[in-house]
Amino acid sequence: MADNMNNANDNPEENQPQMPPIVINNQYIGDLSLEIPHAPEIFRDLTQPPEIHVNVDVNATYMHDNFFNVSLNIKLDGDINEKKLFILDLEYDAIVSLNIPKEHVEPVLMVEIPRMMFPFARNIVTNCLTEGGLPPLMLNPIDFMAMYQNRQKQAQAQQQGK
Repeated sequence: MADNMNNANDNPEENQPQMPPIVINNQYIGDLSLEIPHAPEIFRDLTQPPEIHVNVDVNATYMHDNFFNVSLNIKLDGDINEKKLFILDLEYDAIVSLNIPKEHVEPVLMVEIPRMMFPFARNIVTNCLTEGGLPPLMLNPIDFMAMYQNRQKQAQAQQQGK
């Protein structure tokens, strides 16, 4: 029995540390902009909650080897009494390395990584708005799987339309 254990250690591949399947190496703000076009007069109109419009998009680009940059883009604006209260644009990025089969790379980049990034991006949005003198806003969780599936359906429809 001891001989089997010794022979197993002779294989150098087994002695190598197992690479985690997903590593987020860095997260950073690629771009952040908050505009309050009608300040300071618009603050008098804050007697009711603003009408909020949210647009979220995800993009991923290959960097090198197994490294990718994933961008979570959040654009939101608020209107009050048919006037623009604010416009906020956030590009929140993550540099990730993946050690997974090729067929799983795209769904992981477009669903799992943004899901992991979202709480940090949501915190940036909330802090930016409150620091800008606006009412606090907590973005609802986003179904990144549904976004990915819709994107896949749109790509298939475009392929069939050609």
